[in-house]
Amino acid sequence: MNVNIGSAISVVIKLFLLLTPFFILSVFVTTCADMDERAQKKLAIRVGTAVTVATLIIYLFGAIIFKYLGISLDAFRIGAGLVLMLSGIDMVRSSTPPKARDMGEFSSDPAVVPLAIPTTVGPGTIGTLLVMGQGAFDNPLNSLFEIIAITIASILVGVMLYFGRHLQRILKTKGLDILSKLTGMYIVALAAQIIFTGAGNMIAMAVNAIGGK
Repeated sequence: MNVNIGSAISVVIKLFLLLTPFFILSVFVTTCADMDERAQKKLAIRVGTAVTVATLIIYLFGAIIFKYLGISLDAFRIGAGLVLMLSGIDMVRSSTPPKARDMGEFSSDPAVVPLAIPTTVGPGTIGTLLVMGQGAFDNPLNSLFEIIAITIASILVGVMLYFGRHLQRILKTKGLDILSKLTGMYIVALAAQIIFTGAGNMIAMAVNAIGGK
């Protein structure tokens, strides 16, 4: 198997940023404000596991949506891109993460909801993974490569949360806010690319259909 190392690292970084790591770190630190370090690390492991499982399920089985609901891939690209763009804009404009008490409204254990879903794996991330997973079983080699990349990116989020207190001391609240906004700008750019790809393909199909008449 001949895999370009640079390309592999690029995909992992792309997926890692797609999971909005610095925003989730801000939320995680706020949520764990009253926890001791041991409880925080256990929660980080559960969040990382939940994110890994959720992203892989969406990637592998999301194609069922296209098959049974009659949604074209390019139409979904546009829809997912718009949602992802709104998420990125919200990250850029937001100045404070949700409060810990708001997190507690979802469940007594916030690892899966809301920390993993929808804070880390939100609508925009889900839409992007669904687009990536389209035809996942048609190219086993490429799919294996993307599955490994998704797994590594998800685990990295868990590792980052595991050392959340140390990172908070290093980056401070202002540093996390800046990194979160930079991630949001990247996500907006990625969303624009996804939208343009979907719209371009649909326009090309329309032109070809008109030309074929």
